[in-house]
Amino acid sequence: MSARGPASPPRGRLALRRGDSWFLLLAAAVVGLDQLTKWAIRQTVERGDSYLDIGVFRIVHITNSGAAFGILQNAGPLLAATSLIGMAALLVYLFNPGFAHPLMRVGLALMLGGAGGNLVDRLNSGEVVDFLKVTHWPAFNLADSAITIGVVCLLWAMTREPQRPTTSGSS
Repeated sequence: MSARGPASPPRGRLALRRGDSWFLLLAAAVVGLDQLTKWAIRQTVERGDSYLDIGVFRIVHITNSGAAFGILQNAGPLLAATSLIGMAALLVYLFNPGFAHPLMRVGLALMLGGAGGNLVDRLNSGEVVDFLKVTHWPAFNLADSAITIGVVCLLWAMTREPQRPTTSGSS
């Protein structure tokens, strides 16, 4: 540590900085909460049934062997492989100094945890448990919600980042 503060890693290098472990803990918490809720649904609601009906919201027990909105049904190995590749990319971005804005890192951690939660399902049973249902929308789960919220956080931070002045090549 220098007199000006902690040394930052050289530009372009990935590094886990002090205090960054909470992003990994956030991702792990998303996986844990997602798996806990899916376990509870499997234990209490028969597949295909619904448990709670409150206006436009229901708790259901549906499984999906495909991707979002039911596309790529029965493509488990492909989806598991793409999830692993996506999670590796998220880790690279999470520890890239260019993504140091806290809201960006929260978004990346939520996306990482969501991808991990659904990957656990795919590896264990070849399908993902979905249980949250809003009228006129496909069923989803907490992992899906974390991914969506993570994307919104990332986009929000990227659009709110102050514009840096550009240098002109003309003299």
